[in-house]
Order: sequence, then structure tokens, then C-alpha cells
Amino acid sequence: MPIATPEVYNEMLDRAKAGKFAYPAINVTSSQTLHAALRGFAEAESDGIIQISTGGAEFLGGQYDKDMVTGAVALAEFAHIVAEKYPVTVALHTDHCPKDKLDGYVRPLIALSEKRVKAGLGPLFQSHMWDGSAETLADNLEIAQELLARAAAAKIILEVEITPTGGEEDGVSHEINDSLYTTVEDAIRTAEALGLGDKGRYLLAASFGNVHGVYKPGNVVLRPDLLKELNEGVAARYGKPAGSQPFDFVFHGGSGSTEEEIRTALENGVVKMNIDTDTQYAFTRPVADHMFRNYDGVLKVDGEVGNKKTYDPRTWGKLAEAGMAARVVEATQNLRSAGNRIK
Repeated sequence: MPIATPEVYNEMLDRAKAGKFAYPAINVTSSQTLHAALRGFAEAESDGIIQISTGGAEFLGGQYDKDMVTGAVALAEFAHIVAEKYPVTVALHTDHCPKDKLDGYVRPLIALSEKRVKAGLGPLFQSHMWDGSAETLADNLEIAQELLARAAAAKIILEVEITPTGGEEDGVSHEINDSLYTTVEDAIRTAEALGLGDKGRYLLAASFGNVHGVYKPGNVVLRPDLLKELNEGVAARYGKPAGSQPFDFVFHGGSGSTEEEIRTALENGVVKMNIDTDTQYAFTRPVADHMFRNYDGVLKVDGEVGNKKTYDPRTWGKLAEAGMAARVVEATQNLRSAGNRIK
């Protein structure tokens, strides 16, 4: 069962929360990066999440037409076939989707899964993300309610981002300032609008100083302890036992995070952590090394013919896959999912 059924996906998330670990959610943009992610999960004996952003889907749709839905569906269908060869279970997810792209991305994908479920099949993607962080919280949650109802009916889990993550990703950008910290009131309003599982399961991308992109440890002030405050505030409002964790949190903008920050996030209910910037570099770095080392072979310098074996995309592509797979293994170790696959 390499691609998780809705029931197995729920089990995966429950196991992560109970075991205080999280799944790396690896952004992919090609069949090759998909294989790199699957390979990394398999080598680490970890289940995981494969995700496609709007920009990634557009790239996958081809530069002639750049259709996001075509790109996402094509890779998802491909994943359903090739993942059978890997001894792990993965869920397919779509990453950040802002309001102006909902009609061209998430809503059509949900509609596709609705048809599949009515036909007795499983959804094509196991979860979708609505990124309403650029909207007012009221508008954000109103749209989230609509999407959650449709997702739940199609056996899909929704991810919502209620407050901004700093930096920029696929055209969605926010300044790095004090707005990057979700408040208890924000969390309570979210629970009031979306419920706590009774209206459908959702993952919550709350902000605790997160920033997308590249930064060194210490350059951004992360407060993963804030997640505990959010859970405690909602638990108290809804009369839940002390120490309970009502939310399934997602860690965005984690590149450059320290091990201590990651551990604190895991203890406070994070079950999914997005990995993109670091795996992009891990994929590209071996390719750059190969090109520099084989300059005269990959280019036809001074009228020579070059060396086909060095410019063959399979040659440097294998190096790229191995480099990215190794970074995925590292992520599973940091998030404690290594060795925790569903048997």
C-alpha cells in the first residue's frame, strides 16, 4: 500500500502525534525528484509525504502550456504506479495555494477526487493546502470552511495556514515581523470555525516565527514553544484535559532550524514538516560538481565533440537523485520518523 488510503493516512498522522515524531513533506517538481524522495524514505524506513506546490505543478505541466492541474495529476498518477516498488507508505499532498489560484488548482483537484470517490476509488491526493495567510482571518476561515466540507466528503485532509509565514514561496510573500506569531485568539477562532475534527480533519500551519527560504540558524527567531500555548488555550476553551493537543501542527519554513527547535516542535504537536529549500540544494549540488569536474566533456569546447557519457542526463541525474535522497534520510532522522514505517 505505497500510496496511503484515507484510513492509513489518518493512522500515519495519529502514530506521529502519539510517538512525538513528524513526517518530512518533500516538495517535488519532476519524476526524478519524486524518485529521490521515495528512495530517501525507503532507505530510512520511514513513511512520508510527497507534495507539489502551485509552481511545481506549473513546471510539471510543461512550459508550453503551464497547466497546474495537468502537472499535478500527471505526477500523482505516476506516483501511484512507481511507488509500488518502494517498501514505505506515502501520502500525496498539494502545497501552498493562495486565493487567486484556488480555482485553477485545489478546487479542480478536489472535484477530481470527488468523482473518484463516488466511483468507489480513493482520492488522487490525500490532502490539499489552502494558504489564506494573505487574507484577513475572517475571510481565510470562511474559505477554509467551504474547502474543509468538500475535502471531508472526498476523504481528503485539508491543511490551512491561518497566519503568515515570512519570506516568499511561489509568489506568496510576507515581511519578517511580529505578525509571524499566531495568537491563542487566532487558534480559538480557527477551532470555532473549523471544529476539532467533527467537521473534518485538518492540519494547522500556525506561525511561530517561520520563514521560507534560506537562512542560517539564529537569523530568525523561532518560538516552537508557542505551539504549546495554542494547544493549551484551545484545550481550556473546549474543556479538554490538561496536556491534550487539539491541533495537528505543520512546521513551515524549517530550513536552517536547530535540532532543539525541531525537538520542541515535535513535543508540541507537529506531525508534518515541509522540506524544500534544503532538498533543492541537495539535488543541484552534485550536478554542479559534475559539471565543473567534467567541463570539457559536457561542453563541446574549442571545436571538440565533448564526452557523451558525461553530458548524458542519466549520468548527472543519478548523482542528483542520490544527493537529494541522502538529505531526505537526514530529515527523517531529525524528525524521528526513521524506522517508524507502518509494517
